[in-house]
Amino acid sequence: MTKDMNSLIGVHHVTAITSDAQKIYDFFTKVLGLHLIKKTVNQDDVHTYHLYFTDDMGTAGTDMTFFDFPGIQKGRPGTNSISRTTFRVPNDAALEYWAARFSESEVAYEDVSVQFGTKMIKFHDFDDQQYPAIRLNFR
Repeated sequence: MTKDMNSLIGVHHVTAITSDAQKIYDFFTKVLGLHLIKKTVNQDDVHTYHLYFTDDMGTAGTDMTFFDFPGIQKGRPGTNSISRTTFRVPNDAALEYWAARFSESEVAYEDVSVQFGTKMIKFHDFDDQQYPAIRLNFR
């Protein structure tokens, strides 16, 4: 069977910018429970870290990477831009778990809401990078 070269079957990783490598490390490892699997440098600026976070298996599609630009101003969502990255969770109990974890970790988040038929918790990090933890196939 031949795959259509124009169809999107998944995303390998998402790259963002952070103002503080240590803070994003703490956020992704201590709050979200992901692993730092690789630390390299930006090929265009070797003084800038490139940090790779993923699940414990290094599964494609779970990677979030960050370029570290110390002190950079917070981003602002704009027209025709991607403004949120999503993490999938398996069920309602997981959403409750994450709400409690965010509260305990003093992470800014919103109560569970429904958007396009899907339950989610919207949250953000210290740089105001926006994420929703979602439960797919809500009915």
